[in-house]
Amino acid sequence: MTRPVILGNGNMLVCLDKHARIRDLYYPHIGQENHVSSRTHRIGVWVGGEFSWISEEEWELSLKYKKDTLSSDITAYSKKLKVRISMNEAVHHDKNIYLRKICIENRGQIQRDIKVFFGQEFQISETNIGDTAYFDPLLQSIVHYKGRRYFLIGGQMDGKPFKDYATGVSGTEDHVGTYVDAEDGFLSKNAIEHGSVDSVIGFTMNLKKDESKRIDYWIIAGKNHGEVAELKKFVLKKTSEKLIEETEDFWKEWLGKSPIKFYNLNEKMKDLFKRSLLIIHAQTDKNGAIIASNDTHTFKFKKDTYSYMWPRDGALVARSFDKAGYFEITKKFFDFCSEVLEKEGYLLPKYRPDGSVGSSWHSWLSYGKVQLPIQEDETALVLDSLWKHYTRYKSGKMKEAYEVFIKDAGDFLANFRDEKMKLPKESYDLWEEKLGVHTFTCATVYAGLEAAKNFARIFGNELDEEKYSKAMEEIKNGILEYLYDPEEGLFIKRIYYDENGEMVKDKTVDMSTVYGLFEYKVLDPTDEKIIKTMEKTVKKLWCITPCGGISRYENDNYYRVSRDAPPNPWFISTFWLAEYYIAKAKKTEDLKPAEDLLNWATQRALPSGILSEQLNPYTGEHLSVSPLTWSHAGFIIAVIKYVDKYEKLTRQSG
Repeated sequence: MTRPVILGNGNMLVCLDKHARIRDLYYPHIGQENHVSSRTHRIGVWVGGEFSWISEEEWELSLKYKKDTLSSDITAYSKKLKVRISMNEAVHHDKNIYLRKICIENRGQIQRDIKVFFGQEFQISETNIGDTAYFDPLLQSIVHYKGRRYFLIGGQMDGKPFKDYATGVSGTEDHVGTYVDAEDGFLSKNAIEHGSVDSVIGFTMNLKKDESKRIDYWIIAGKNHGEVAELKKFVLKKTSEKLIEETEDFWKEWLGKSPIKFYNLNEKMKDLFKRSLLIIHAQTDKNGAIIASNDTHTFKFKKDTYSYMWPRDGALVARSFDKAGYFEITKKFFDFCSEVLEKEGYLLPKYRPDGSVGSSWHSWLSYGKVQLPIQEDETALVLDSLWKHYTRYKSGKMKEAYEVFIKDAGDFLANFRDEKMKLPKESYDLWEEKLGVHTFTCATVYAGLEAAKNFARIFGNELDEEKYSKAMEEIKNGILEYLYDPEEGLFIKRIYYDENGEMVKDKTVDMSTVYGLFEYKVLDPTDEKIIKTMEKTVKKLWCITPCGGISRYENDNYYRVSRDAPPNPWFISTFWLAEYYIAKAKKTEDLKPAEDLLNWATQRALPSGILSEQLNPYTGEHLSVSPLTWSHAGFIIAVIKYVDKYEKLTRQSG
């Protein structure tokens, strides 16, 4: 299930599912800890003895954002109840407060009593053991807490707090949850419960035909009772409505800092570009960790998620932010990477936002021999991204960075190589599936060494500069000798060693193979070898269905909809094809195929502007996690490359 709306501020992130239910709530880091963890916060309506949760099929829902903000614009209508709901939500840009303004409209023909219920089902610190939920009569609020995590739930209608409430046991033995207490229109007012718990609050209104009333609702996060109590005073003093408005103004002003000119690109592309910036910001922790995705429906796969910082994804996202003009965010990312770099000079596959190492499936053994459990492209791409950051902004303490990160990482890339081929030793690929010497990884190591060489030159380290330059040359020669197949007329995905130590060529067509070679300047995109490899890649990987798009590689089975279906198209691999057309363009007309692919993305985004990881090849349904930060970064990079090239070609022709 996708998360069509996410709302965050760098410390707190709230994710809504397609039924407008809160399914993820992260605090105090983006991606860590999830205090809902795919359980459900509900909204229900009772009218004239009939009850319905807005997640039920009878409700017609529209989930969008207000333009240029991290503020929701949601509507829900029930023909059966004849009730219309409009909802505007935000996580305050500075305080850890989720705010909801909800308007209830009576679409019936007569005056009626309408009751609205809000159910909260926390799993504090990602377990349902030892939680407490209670009604606080002094704060006129429900409080859920465990240890140093407190959540205060409150609300008002006509300036008065809720009167109905209940707490109870949820999800254990025969206890479905206290939320069912709302379904008869009345709550028990049970004031406290502990263990695995949930809570419900309710409001009652009497509305004439076409009359509406507003309810203000909030969830406040803090580390103790005093903190959430103070934040409640803050909400009451400033009012929920004004706090949402100032948060919307904050995001509009933040977007206004980007200097990008869109030239001939249409409004949908501009909107998706801005939405992508906001989505990436929402999924970036204030400590610098850029999180891949916070959609926990992937729990069904081994009970793990995408709520980690992969250095590769982070490096590419940092590039997109740098290109868009937000270097203050990317600097924190590079600081984060410097702090977690292993003493040998490499980065591990993924990290939690607090800097601890993430889960992994990469073995330390390969056929009984020690194997570093790394994806070497991650270390290389952070170096490459850091150099591009420096050339654009000339900012940061780069001399210090050279001593604590750049030199160690550069030395690792230069030394971690096969003695015979001079190529990088075996590591895991960017898709985290195969062990071997991958063309994409080799290309990124080439780029990482170029970055290290450039930094060495700046700081007068001639020996380092010479070492990195020599390694670059040897890697390029090795790519041409060992990873190009003259019989097939294309570059291959990888070489690897079998259990007998024999070298095997993997000729699987993979979009990352050709992309890495031209993107990281191993070869020019107009080189005949690149052109032929790309032609064969597109022929093999273009999805010949109504959906279209480029899949990652041949016979990709990840989230494949059926054995007979083609592999799913991915947003990121399709954007790579757009970048290729942009790189090759000699006149503005040559940019048309890239523009078509950018349009393809805007047409397949959710109505809220969210991009997933991949798509159903037949229906275009979003598959795997959504939103995926990498997909949004890929769109930003492709758009900026497009407008830069458009400007250059226009200037040349003018």
